[in-house]
Amino acid sequence: MNMIQFDDLKSKTDSIAIVGLGYVGLPLAVALGRHFKVVGVDLSEKRVKELDKGFDRTNEVDFADVGDDVDLSFTSDFYELATTRLVLVAVPTPIDEFRSPDLRPIMGASESVGKFLQPGSVVVYESTVFPGLTEEICVPILERESGLKCGKDFWVGYSPERINPGDKVHRLETIVKVVAGQDEASGKLLQDVYGTIVEAGTHLAANIRTAEAAKVIENTQRDLNIALMNELSMIFDRMGIDTLDVLEAAGTKWNFLPFRPGLVGGHCIGVDPYYLTFKAESMGFHPHVILAGREINDGMGKFIAESTVKKLIKNDTKIKGARVGVLGLTFKENVPDLRNTKAVEVIRELQDYGLTTLVHDAKADPEEAKGVLDIALSSLDEFRNLDALVLAVSHDEYRDIPVAELKTWFADPSKALIIDIKCFFEREELDAENIAYWRL
Repeated sequence: MNMIQFDDLKSKTDSIAIVGLGYVGLPLAVALGRHFKVVGVDLSEKRVKELDKGFDRTNEVDFADVGDDVDLSFTSDFYELATTRLVLVAVPTPIDEFRSPDLRPIMGASESVGKFLQPGSVVVYESTVFPGLTEEICVPILERESGLKCGKDFWVGYSPERINPGDKVHRLETIVKVVAGQDEASGKLLQDVYGTIVEAGTHLAANIRTAEAAKVIENTQRDLNIALMNELSMIFDRMGIDTLDVLEAAGTKWNFLPFRPGLVGGHCIGVDPYYLTFKAESMGFHPHVILAGREINDGMGKFIAESTVKKLIKNDTKIKGARVGVLGLTFKENVPDLRNTKAVEVIRELQDYGLTTLVHDAKADPEEAKGVLDIALSSLDEFRNLDALVLAVSHDEYRDIPVAELKTWFADPSKALIIDIKCFFEREELDAENIAYWRL
């Protein structure tokens, strides 16, 4: 069977399917829809209905800017896959409660794709995986469900997503796209397709396993660098040295890397290292450096909560029942994404000490926060009679709150205490208001 040709896609004789319409899949579908016929498929009927109405809860796509030239439809009916021959899979690859890869979404997607896979098709995975997963796990599922033979009746490829939620500068079109096919022809097809929408160009990896490895180490490297900053912040805290002051001084050297300490959550940096270590350990190799970094970063919620309690004690505040306001719940600033947020770990630790927490988030969906994290979001009007305020996520909306107003939120303004995880506030402004201040 002949492989689908780029010209067939360009002429819209054949079409493209995107499986998974989240932070990765939706922007990809819109970009491709400007040049090809595209159908977006998602399990969630609610998500599809929202997209049909022009509403994207991830805020990654503004449908007012999409225009009528985009050939894109949405469906929750996987039967539509039978009308396409280039299938791009962009489903989540989380970790489970034991911090092992949770492959159910990608395996489930592979089963659905396989059931409707057409001869001559190419299936491309964009999800973060460990090296070998596409060919060792996904391909057998596709073959079993379709009755077709990979490399003869259909082909696979891999092109790791590099979406940075909330970032309007580093976008799909402006980031070099790594692509890999199982052979020369499939690799060339992916270069042509992605090259149509990615202004920064494509990089053809040596093979699929190489592309998978490249993706997983991108975030592992960042995770380790942040872990170093977090460990340094804990050391400097014991020394009574301000970590940001140290980093600003060290940053005057030309080759000092500008990493900052902080909570490491989300669907990539806090997850991808576990995919690599899982694969390494399955081969009899125990990674030390990677897991040491993970241990540090996973422990930051506890460290921040303990530091908050210590500062409250120093403030002569009774701990049990003390009221702490927490600004921000999402995994990073200016996005509504609650996946693998580490702010919740700070909140849980504070609650374990007997503190009463009030949580506000300028971006998160209150229904999702309650349903997924069992956290009822409060309004800022409820942030009164506080003993401490924790800035956990630096949403832009919080910049509009005057420091003088923040001080009125406290039960005793003379004992106002702000814990700044993101180095969000200007220390001089807080000093001028006589607000006790601790930052990571």
